[in-house]
Amino acid sequence: MGLDDAIAKYLPDSVAANPDLQHITLKQLANHTSGLPRLPDNMEGTAAAHPLDPYKGYTKEQLYAYLKSYKAVLPPDSIYQYSNLGFGLLGDILSTVYGQPYDDMIQEVVCKPLGLKNTTEHPNTDTQYVAKVYNEKGQETPLWTFDDFAAHGSLKSTIADLLTYAKAHFKMPETDLEHALALTRQFTYFNPPDTDIGLAWHMTLVGDELIYWHNGGTFGSSSYMAFTPDKKIAIVVLSNTAESVDAVGLAILNRVLAAE
Repeated sequence: MGLDDAIAKYLPDSVAANPDLQHITLKQLANHTSGLPRLPDNMEGTAAAHPLDPYKGYTKEQLYAYLKSYKAVLPPDSIYQYSNLGFGLLGDILSTVYGQPYDDMIQEVVCKPLGLKNTTEHPNTDTQYVAKVYNEKGQETPLWTFDDFAAHGSLKSTIADLLTYAKAHFKMPETDLEHALALTRQFTYFNPPDTDIGLAWHMTLVGDELIYWHNGGTFGSSSYMAFTPDKKIAIVVLSNTAESVDAVGLAILNRVLAAE
């Protein structure tokens, strides 16, 4: 698979026939320049049925039905527009080509080689501690269920695993996986005023240091990760509440950099 491959190459013929999909590439899914919206508009039914677990029950059939009738508002590569839909579709394409469910693919390709023992879509509650999560009002909420939309938020992890993952980005690439990690850090798009985009990573200068970062959140959890390969510094902040931890993570990062 090539970054510049059209996604239509990997979709069923009935979906690939939509002309508004035929100029979207895998890279544009990975750097959020595909023009696809943040979410498909046919998710409203499943979200209404499970208001605290909005992705539950959204199927591949529904995803493909949306894509068949998709009408582009923005042409590909014209603007950075964060799209959970685009990244979910990317994960679906990759796991289809790989021939395994998304989590199984991630375990084989990423987690086992790096020794990430507590990073998974489906934690074993008999052997792994799974924190309860709470919304902004302090009310307990369910962990989200992603079904066929797994790639943009289904994985659960720990600070230890994520720091191990960050350290893998500090190595000179030797293995296929290390070369793949290095590829994700290559510039693919400029998002004004000051952010470069790799493959999913945001890249910004903090002082004189180039920082790679990403964040995430559900109705009951928040995350922030940033690292600088030059200084071999990584920051991970995980919270079991819906309140953003970006400011906390950035403050820690600034403090650590200032001490260098």
